[in-house]
Parts: sequence; structure tokens; C-alpha cells
Amino acid sequence: AFAGARPGAIVARRGLHATPARLGGYHYPEGPRSNLPFNPLTRFFYLRYIAFCATGFGLPFGIAVWHLKKNK
Repeated sequence: AFAGARPGAIVARRGLHATPARLGGYHYPEGPRSNLPFNPLTRFFYLRYIAFCATGFGLPFGIAVWHLKKNK
């Protein structure tokens, strides 16, 4: 398929194994966790995270149960 193509028309694949070395280790110069909109190192972060996930996952089920029972 590439036999008739011009040499300049073939695009070389990017070597992803060399990307971190060129960036210096971290994508952001401030270091890890600097691009997050929250601070996971605070006290009781895990409780707020679990509550957030439980609310986001459970709310649709609670709304569905409420809709099914309100017409009875």
C-alpha cells in the first residue's frame, strides 16, 4: 500500500516512550497534583470523596424510586 507513496507523504509515528524524558518528569512544572481542582492532601479528604461519589451514584437511583412510588 505504501509502495507507490512518495517518501515525504509517509508520516512517522511518534515515539511515546520518549515523551516523559523530554518533558522533565512531570507535565506541569509545579509538580504532581498541581492541576487538580481540589487538594487531596487535606484532612478527611477521603470522607468528602466517598460522600461525593456516593451522592453522585446514588442520586439517580433515589430519584427513580421516588418517581415510581409517587403515583401509588
